[in-house]
Amino acid sequence: MAMTLANRWWTLALRGIAALAFGVLTFISPGSSLLALVFLFGAYALVDGVLNLGMALVRSNDGQSWGSLIFEGAVGILVGVLTIAWTRITALALLLLIAFWALITGAAEVAAAIRLRKQIKGEWLMALSGVLSIAFGVLLLVAPAAGALAVILWIGAYAIIFGALMLGLSLRLRSWSRTPGRRAPPGGVPTPA
Repeated sequence: MAMTLANRWWTLALRGIAALAFGVLTFISPGSSLLALVFLFGAYALVDGVLNLGMALVRSNDGQSWGSLIFEGAVGILVGVLTIAWTRITALALLLLIAFWALITGAAEVAAAIRLRKQIKGEWLMALSGVLSIAFGVLLLVAPAAGALAVILWIGAYAIIFGALMLGLSLRLRSWSRTPGRRAPPGGVPTPA
């Protein structure tokens, strides 16, 4: 499981870059219309879901169980499609949709980090990103009456921090996969050190 994740470090890097781009765009234009925010978030959730699902499906060919990634990917795709299709979404409904998405994906990330803790170093970055997602979801549920600009900035800040954590984890996995004796040959079995 750890070797497969390390060999596909770039998928986590893509998730991080997508989150960073989304976060930066919300700070560049915080006064943009709710419709723009809906499409930005929908596109991000959709891309994130597709990457998670793709990573899980590729790994399932290795004979490993990646249920949490499949679940996280399916939820991301569903939330992305719902957000984009539901163009007349209200600010509160969008906020609740984002909150529940953050809670579910955060729990899946923490579960994946717990499974990886004995196999790789740096799993704490995945756990921390999951905890951040859960805290963000709780914050949105606790304070839904906050101003629209504050919510947009919360979302942007969350996306930037989450993206940085995913990039950090991907770089750590890339480094780990290139350590002599840890690289898996095309058959998937690690060579002895």
